[in-house]
Amino acid sequence: MKPKVIELYDTTLRDGAQGEGVSFSGRAKIQFARRLDAFGIRYVEGGFAGANRKDQEFFLEMHQHPMQHARLVAFGGTRRARTPVRKDPFMASLLAARTPTVTVFGKSWDLHVRDVLRTTLRENLAMVSDTVAYLKDHGREVLFDAEHFYDGFAANPDYALQVLETAMAAGADRLVLCDTNGGTLPHMVYERTLLVAARVKVPLGIHAHNDGGMAVAVSIEAVRAGAVQVQGTINGYGERCGNANLSTIIPTLELKLDRRCLPAGRLAKLRDLSLFTDGLVNLRPDIRAPYVGQSAFSHKGGSHVNAVMKNPRTFEHVTPETVGNRRRNLVSELSGGSNVFLKAVELGLGRGRSADDLRGVLQTLKDMENKGYAFEAADASFRLLIQKVLKEHRSFFELEGFRVIVEKRGKNEPCLSEATVKVRVNREVEQTVAEGDGPVNALDRALRKALMRFYPAIARVFLTDFKVRILDPDSATAAKTQVLIESSDGDETWGTVGVSGNVIEASWEALVDSVEYKLFKEEKRGRRRR
Repeated sequence: MKPKVIELYDTTLRDGAQGEGVSFSGRAKIQFARRLDAFGIRYVEGGFAGANRKDQEFFLEMHQHPMQHARLVAFGGTRRARTPVRKDPFMASLLAARTPTVTVFGKSWDLHVRDVLRTTLRENLAMVSDTVAYLKDHGREVLFDAEHFYDGFAANPDYALQVLETAMAAGADRLVLCDTNGGTLPHMVYERTLLVAARVKVPLGIHAHNDGGMAVAVSIEAVRAGAVQVQGTINGYGERCGNANLSTIIPTLELKLDRRCLPAGRLAKLRDLSLFTDGLVNLRPDIRAPYVGQSAFSHKGGSHVNAVMKNPRTFEHVTPETVGNRRRNLVSELSGGSNVFLKAVELGLGRGRSADDLRGVLQTLKDMENKGYAFEAADASFRLLIQKVLKEHRSFFELEGFRVIVEKRGKNEPCLSEATVKVRVNREVEQTVAEGDGPVNALDRALRKALMRFYPAIARVFLTDFKVRILDPDSATAAKTQVLIESSDGDETWGTVGVSGNVIEASWEALVDSVEYKLFKEEKRGRRRR
């Protein structure tokens, strides 16, 4: 028997863009819409028709170069109270967007009709009816979002249902039940959606917000009760606590409920889509996101890693590759021999050695973590650690010394940072000076400047993140400091760690590991070419 098909409706460009810190440029909106089209999303909501120039230009561009598979959607509300639908400027904007599908929202909670619209319940029904009928008369597929439906049903079920029936009678193609405040419990959504499904003859959708942390569960329960369309956003972007997260809903529907959402083979591109979306709006990915997060299939406890080696199903509810992710083995004071062995193999080290051969690595790891080092987010430093313990390490340079000066020449003047670095490469000594936005930035620039003549590839390395953690706060300013640095060369990103009572020295340790990791990469690449 073929799996039931669920329509995916993405509202990231409209509802998602209302989230704090989320903003799409005009070009990014077009890139995102085309990426969703290629991924297999059925409906892509482009934004409010007529609300702003950026959305107007977006619809114009998309009309000139239409999508191949997805249906583009313009969003708007019902006509205004006591305004003929033909004279409402927003109706003209919806039609001007020239999208095949239009979604209109209308009030289904009597509280909103009285306190927000300041009109009568009867007039609100007329607003819904007039709007849906008008858009249908102009050849549009019309989806009706019953805003605050579940709250409205709890307060006045007869009226909430009457709003749905009015939209249905006017010709709505879908009735979308909205948990706009995000506070309805999943079992209540199931019960009320089941009741609606038995009463109306139009396919149902679900649109949930995450204010109670249950938007995904609510959406799944609505599908179980008969909804055929799920609305949400990639990565759960949205106003307040966000919208239902399609990055979680899609694999749950496909892998857990046997509901087909995407064309065959597309699910494996889910993590790439999630990361692409974060990149477009310049937000750091949520490493703990279900299915697509960096930590979703990461194993740290020694007994867990040992079990996963024998049978991945012991601690993984789905296969990582089905959603485009991968298994990661973390190393820490909780690690056992299995963690270290697998991590060494993952990093391409310790070939031909057994887990027993790596006991020295495990002991060194635990000793260093006792001093404050942490390697979970510092794979590059852990690689160097393994090489040193296994006596497979060689230094590309030696530190002769460094000096960092921070100077403020007046209370209204900015701080100036200058670093001097002296290194030895083979038998040559190089000493350089560099300025930076801060002491660590100056030190980084001076180090790379000193090595550039010997290792030109260093020019492509840049810092992408810098984190400082106080390990023993009771010691106040004498506390030991842990520094985590994230670096990149544009192709790969890696993490390194340093620990010291002096934050500059801790930063130096992490910087050196970062540079050495890049040089090992280049050396390995050179051997492959030969």
